[in-house]
Amino acid sequence: MAPQSQPATSPPPPSGPNRTNTTQAPTRNMADAHDKDEMPSAAELWTIGTKSLQTGAVTGGIGLLVGAGSGIMRSAPPTLFALVAGLQWFALGSSYMASRSLLWHAWGGEDNMSTSDLVKASGVSGGVSGMVGGMFRGPRNIIPGIMFFGTLGAGSSYVSQRYKSSEPNPKTSWFDSKWSPMQRLSDEDYEEKLSEKLLRLRAEIAIIDDNIEALKAAKQSPTSPKAEARTDAKK
Repeated sequence: MAPQSQPATSPPPPSGPNRTNTTQAPTRNMADAHDKDEMPSAAELWTIGTKSLQTGAVTGGIGLLVGAGSGIMRSAPPTLFALVAGLQWFALGSSYMASRSLLWHAWGGEDNMSTSDLVKASGVSGGVSGMVGGMFRGPRNIIPGIMFFGTLGAGSSYVSQRYKSSEPNPKTSWFDSKWSPMQRLSDEDYEEKLSEKLLRLRAEIAIIDDNIEALKAAKQSPTSPKAEARTDAKK
């Protein structure tokens, strides 16, 4: 008897970990691509850094003046007070602007953010700057600095957004009233009225020209037969 052939066996399916890795790879790649899209480019980082340094320079200059004044009032070296205060104010301004710009970029930009998002971004940025400022004064001042500057940033942003949203009523003149005997004309209305007057003048001039031509033609035409008969009868 011929030996019976054994049925061919299919290879075992891949194990659980390998299967999950193959299915999770596309989603992981999509997440990585999304994270790469959310990261600002080199040009955007340069713009954010430049803007932050400019803001820090302005606040640092104010800090120099405040520090020098406080040093003079306390009979202390004004140069030392000015340098310390200028450095602190520079750190506050630059860290606030940098963190706020990064949050705006991460949340879609200022134009695509709601009022609440803008207030939140300013509050978080104020907290970051307060934390940086608290580090200069010691660990005990970090939490109070976060709370104070976070509240200050959120409050100032809220007031600014409310002021921008409240549009002033347009001023109206008495010329725009329906009871006014005079009416305000725009440039288009004025041009339209002038063109109508020009058309009327041209039509009147054309009528006058026709009348003049008719009179000239009547003068140049020969005498009628009745007039000739009358002249013959008189003779």
